[in-house]
Amino acid sequence: MAKYLLLKHYRGAPAAVNDVPMGQWAQEEISDHVQYMNDFAARLEKTGEFVDGQALAPEGAWVRYDGEGRPPVTDGPFAETKDLIAGWMVIDVDSYERAVELAGELSAAPGAGGKPIHEWLEVRPFLSAPPTITE
Repeated sequence: MAKYLLLKHYRGAPAAVNDVPMGQWAQEEISDHVQYMNDFAARLEKTGEFVDGQALAPEGAWVRYDGEGRPPVTDGPFAETKDLIAGWMVIDVDSYERAVELAGELSAAPGAGGKPIHEWLEVRPFLSAPPTITE
């Protein structure tokens, strides 16, 4: 089994087919979307393929160590992941092909008008070992 991250983006990915920002959805559409995600995760829990998943709140900050005895530095002139990443799901599957299959299914979560979003999801494998440097 190999673990994969299915990453949902607010922006930065190609536009979804049903590209209406969630802030413009009706409350029922949001509830239906969340229910789809929960049902999807529950089904993968039964097959042993679900590891974890979370939606992320819009607030957040960059933090950096700034030296002994000094407070951490926050924020900066960076692209904010809070503007880019909506949430994620970690799956543990037998193959990359299965990860892609599940990402395609998750992409069809309902959105505005109850129609599937058909959003782009980023599929990233977890490192199974530290990278090696070859010269």
